[in-house]
Amino acid sequence: MITPPVVERRAPRGDETPADAAASAPAGSDTARTSTTELRQALPLVTVRDLEVAYDGRTVLDGVDLDLFPGEMVALLGASGSGKSTLMRSLTGFAPIAGGEARVAGHDVVNLRRGELRELRSHVGQVFQQFNLIPRLSVLTNVLTGALHGAGPLNLVGGFTSAHRRRALELLERVGIAHKANAPARSLSGGQQQRVAIARALMQRPRVILADEPVASLDPRLADSVLGLLREIATQDGIPVLVSLHVLPLALAHSDRIVGLRHGKLLVSDATSRLSAESLAVLYQQEDGDDHH
Repeated sequence: MITPPVVERRAPRGDETPADAAASAPAGSDTARTSTTELRQALPLVTVRDLEVAYDGRTVLDGVDLDLFPGEMVALLGASGSGKSTLMRSLTGFAPIAGGEARVAGHDVVNLRRGELRELRSHVGQVFQQFNLIPRLSVLTNVLTGALHGAGPLNLVGGFTSAHRRRALELLERVGIAHKANAPARSLSGGQQQRVAIARALMQRPRVILADEPVASLDPRLADSVLGLLREIATQDGIPVLVSLHVLPLALAHSDRIVGLRHGKLLVSDATSRLSAESLAVLYQQEDGDDHH
């Protein structure tokens, strides 16, 4: 069921340029960008095989396989309670893995000790539905907190180097809100706060980004904008992005591949170009006895 990302020639979407469409052109085509082609031929940065996660004897994930390749954005779909958040948590050691294998950025998640888990988590940028910013601190300081894991003892008490500050400002410029650098985070709109959260994740210099329902609290226009930014980061930086979503059109519009869970089992794993809303409906069909919390 798991296949490497499929890269096809396609016409540009209404919101992208021909150069953007060329990023997903096949190797050897005149419009393919060499860097993107090379990235998509690389080994996966995340490999999950036959993963099982259980809480108090109740199986939440059952035999899940997953690969995440450099340069791609993968949408994770499924109804409430299907195991999407649990899968993401398992990739950073926050969910109890009962069986199978999980390797993330070269780390064997199943067998890591506490100190090694901290190292793993420093390589994984995370973006959440509720942003998780510190409201009273400035936008710039919130972004700088993404560097704390590698900043050294001095910086744990509040100091940051000039190099850190330059990078934080560059990232704010990249996500389009450098003009808000000195404003308190609580003064920003939801879409702006999520962009700060993305800049904070990039401050870690992550090798993988996990985005758990990052646009659930945003209106459709802002959701499109934030997902477009995440896909641009995946393509330009070669960072695989796994994003859980609950809106099918957004997944179809912004992902390279889609994986779908139902009752903790993997039912769908394919290139987005080969899927449709109709083919994904199986993830949400109700059955007698279904428990939809």
